[in-house]
Amino acid sequence: MTLLADLLSTVFERRYGAARGVPRDDRPIEDLTADLIGATGEVSGQAVARQILTRYESWDDTAKLEFFRHLARDMVINPEQVRDALDAYERGQSKATYRAFLNASESPRQELIRRMNQVPGATRRLVGMRTDLLRLGRDDDELQALDLDFRHLFASWFNRGFLVLRPISWESPAHILEKIIAYEAVHAIDSWNDLRRRLEPADRRCFAFFHPAMPDEPLIFVEVALTDGIPGSIQEVLAEERDQIDVDRANTAVFYSISNCQSGLAQISFGNSLIKQVAADLALENPALKNFVTLSPIPGLTRWMESVDINPEAQQPDALCEYAAYYLTQAKRGDGLPLDPVARFHLGNGAQVHKVHANADVSTNGMKQSAGVMVNYLYDLGKVSQNHERFAAEQRVAVSSEIKSLAASAAKTMPEEGHA
Repeated sequence: MTLLADLLSTVFERRYGAARGVPRDDRPIEDLTADLIGATGEVSGQAVARQILTRYESWDDTAKLEFFRHLARDMVINPEQVRDALDAYERGQSKATYRAFLNASESPRQELIRRMNQVPGATRRLVGMRTDLLRLGRDDDELQALDLDFRHLFASWFNRGFLVLRPISWESPAHILEKIIAYEAVHAIDSWNDLRRRLEPADRRCFAFFHPAMPDEPLIFVEVALTDGIPGSIQEVLAEERDQIDVDRANTAVFYSISNCQSGLAQISFGNSLIKQVAADLALENPALKNFVTLSPIPGLTRWMESVDINPEAQQPDALCEYAAYYLTQAKRGDGLPLDPVARFHLGNGAQVHKVHANADVSTNGMKQSAGVMVNYLYDLGKVSQNHERFAAEQRVAVSSEIKSLAASAAKTMPEEGHA
């Protein structure tokens, strides 16, 4: 996008369309989307795209839902055209027949979304639009199909090659720090002092991915504690009066909180790249770091225990650890993947279930979701690729010998219907 094109677009809008961002074209939205799809000029296309985006942001949920239904029902692929194009491609593979097939098999709404993204700043607005779509279309098959088009485009626009890794420190701009507080999804940041304890000491780090089209919006961030040994509780990591260690003495990097920031980018994976990139960068910075682990919640543990008639409140710490080890390694969904969502994430990234700890999160939420138990997932940089491949191909869960032993002990006391 050129500066001249942006300038001409602004002039065009003020004369013919949306002066100062206020839509002046009162035609039905269906006419505007048709105009945008048919626009041949960059300037006129930007003007129509601005009007659609501006009008959308003024709507209530009812109007937004009508817009999504328009895209889902009126801007779809034509099966007959797809069949004809595929027949022609099969008769003779060429640039022309391949292009015709690609054009026929792509829904017009994908091109509409691309053209809306011509407007400077539109990427953030489209992410917000998908947030609405996910919220309003949760139980609607047509809108779920529409979401696949957003996901397809966002997976390209937000792939790793476009992302920028930036450290977040106490010296970062205030508007970024405010968003770190707001977006923290694992261990709430209660105050500016709490945030300062997580960012300012030399043995604490934070890193976030940003996108050039959304430079002031973190996409995902991870908080890291540099420690001597693997910690066994979040209270230990976040203690107000903890003893700060000399970074040169640290042998472990603990990823204790990973938060996705943009609900409109759900199912667009950043965490895998983030953890591996941060681990690699920290290893280069400090060769004394030997262990790269998480200190992770186990959000489904108590729910699973109750489902198999195990009373979490009646269990001693050792028994809780045994059941946690069993749950993380043996409780599966119908597709063979672990029942626990955090386990699926880290194991899919190539981590190993390394160690479990009782009384590790005694907060109200920690006790509710996992009876206070937390888990370390180990990222062995020499084995993550192998672990990932085995998990992806065979659903094989990488475990330490300690976890294997704990799970075996739990299996002996499991109610019969609880065996996975």
